[in-house]
Amino acid sequence: MISDMPPGDGLDALVAALPPERNMVVLAPHGTVNTGVVTGGQRQTVTAAMGGGPAAGTTRQGPVRAKDLRTARRRFMPPPGFESALTALDSGVSVLVGAPGTGRETHALNLLAHGREDPVLLQVDGSVDLTRWAPRSQGVHGYLVMEPPDPFALRPWDLSRLEAPLAEAGARLLIVLAEAPGLASDLANRLGTPVVRHLPPDPRQVFAAHLADICSDEEVRGRLLRALGAGHFQELLPAELPPRQAARVARAVARLGAAGGADCAEVLDALARAEAPDLVARAQEDPVLLAHLLALSVYGGLDRDSVVERASDLLELAGSGGERETAAPRLSPRPDRPPQGTAPQRPLSETLRTLGAHRTSRAGTGDPDTLSFFWPAVGAAVWRVLCREHVELLPLLHTWLARTGDRPDQVERAGRAVAAMAAGTDGRTLDLLPGVASAPWPAAVEVAARGLGTALRDPASAAGAAELLERWSVAPETALRRAVAYACRSDSGVTTAQALLLAHQLMETTGGGTDEVTVAFAVVDALVQRFATGDTRTRGIVLERMRTWAGSDDMSELIAALAFPAMAGADPAWCGGRMLTGGEAASELVRLTGHALNEAATFASMRDVLLSWCREADGTPRPDPGLEELLHALTEARQPGFLRWLMAVARGHDAMPGKETAARLLTVWHGRAATPDTNTYTYTNTYTDTD
Repeated sequence: MISDMPPGDGLDALVAALPPERNMVVLAPHGTVNTGVVTGGQRQTVTAAMGGGPAAGTTRQGPVRAKDLRTARRRFMPPPGFESALTALDSGVSVLVGAPGTGRETHALNLLAHGREDPVLLQVDGSVDLTRWAPRSQGVHGYLVMEPPDPFALRPWDLSRLEAPLAEAGARLLIVLAEAPGLASDLANRLGTPVVRHLPPDPRQVFAAHLADICSDEEVRGRLLRALGAGHFQELLPAELPPRQAARVARAVARLGAAGGADCAEVLDALARAEAPDLVARAQEDPVLLAHLLALSVYGGLDRDSVVERASDLLELAGSGGERETAAPRLSPRPDRPPQGTAPQRPLSETLRTLGAHRTSRAGTGDPDTLSFFWPAVGAAVWRVLCREHVELLPLLHTWLARTGDRPDQVERAGRAVAAMAAGTDGRTLDLLPGVASAPWPAAVEVAARGLGTALRDPASAAGAAELLERWSVAPETALRRAVAYACRSDSGVTTAQALLLAHQLMETTGGGTDEVTVAFAVVDALVQRFATGDTRTRGIVLERMRTWAGSDDMSELIAALAFPAMAGADPAWCGGRMLTGGEAASELVRLTGHALNEAATFASMRDVLLSWCREADGTPRPDPGLEELLHALTEARQPGFLRWLMAVARGHDAMPGKETAARLLTVWHGRAATPDTNTYTYTNTYTDTD
């Protein structure tokens, strides 16, 4: 008998062949077994077959909790194709294929439990070898197998072997798999068993079902929904929101509304604060996931290529390299963790699903697809988590943001992220901004400016940002002073009064370098943009300060001449109306127009603005009163630049706009003596309809 014992690995086969009774079996080939002492080569195995059916090896399976099953059934919303899936289940063995996180398991449990008041379901571990597994002879209504590692290892006869015992026991077996291109059709052809596609249910229906289960009082539910406000479904429950997150919305609404109801903004903030720590924790061990999480947090809502490229750039900056969508990085938020090896490639769709994000198609519009979180507020919450728990990443992130693309939307997002880090660290990361402004990438200066301007709006970082702007405005470094000039735009947090003060300081402190002209033009652009977007009060403040600059002897005099033609050309009607109000308002326009015409560098641009205004007036039956007042006032002021304009127009071709007016004003000019002070003009309304 001893010589017939199977050597080595044959022991496993022998154990598997033993009767499935609950016994202890001791195998000790070439050994001695006595009262409790076993010596020699030996193995001890405990077998515990379930229900008396044939079993092989250790079977890892267990009952689905009755409480969990009842909850899953109460809150279940049948997804598309549920009836067809029930029909497929009648074959005994079937497969359900769907994307993870879209309610596949809930769908499967409800399929197996359908039609029974108190079903008994078992979940079988996906690693169990189904070729050696058998169902219980009775007492179980359904078996759920989640994610077997290699479904193609199964053969048609492996599954057909299970159909008879399942039918005898009145049970069904459902295998759930993750969706992959072509998987459903390949499995159907290979296994000859029904393969059902799982499609996620409508998130609004999932939300309603969960909220109804959590809060059974219909009147209270109505109050909760009214508190959310109009349009809440679009923000809280976008069309492709996974069921898991739709259920989270229902729980948040019920919890926050317990004290009287919460509006949509409060619920979104609570969802973001709960989601962000989970996402950061999930990405800690996966550099690709972390890079995409950060890229989505900054650039979410922009086109797909922008988000993916920024994630790839972060991985490259961290020293990894790799492909655009599936790089093999060495980025980790934990400095004590050694670099990992090559990460497995992952489809972008899986990355988005893991991060609670989605790809929005704009088919038919000509616009590219966009990537974003389902709840955009998650992005800001992620930065708060990083500033609190992963400060070692912040220097790297500043360098990364300085390398952003030069598109305005990318610059704006990068600047907003820089400001978020400043606010999240109570201004401590402002010390990193000189490095951003001085970085050798085209958009770096604008990113620093955006960051400073936005940081001014947050109480935690406002004082530090204001101090930095003040210091940089008189710094010798051109890059820092350019950043201040960019920050003077109206879309930053700098007020009009602050912008004008900073602009004047920039012009008083010239570095004298070859790039100094870029500071001047940045100031001009900021002033023009602030004027163009400002209201009447803002425009008046800007013009009043520029009139003062026009009489100085420093760089501010040239800045006023460069900026005013663009301002006047942006809204001639507004300028005409201001001329008719008289007083200082009209005097400012006359002074600045004459000043721009006097400067050789700006004569042509101011000339063209006046010609354009004249061209519009020539096409109307009556003269433009504002233009007439301006031209008469300029004649009274007798500035050389305006005389040059009059002569150029009067001598121009016959179709030259304003030609008759220029000839008439030249006659007036030559018929009057020069005033003692040609730089002073006091407004008097001389225009009448009979002029």
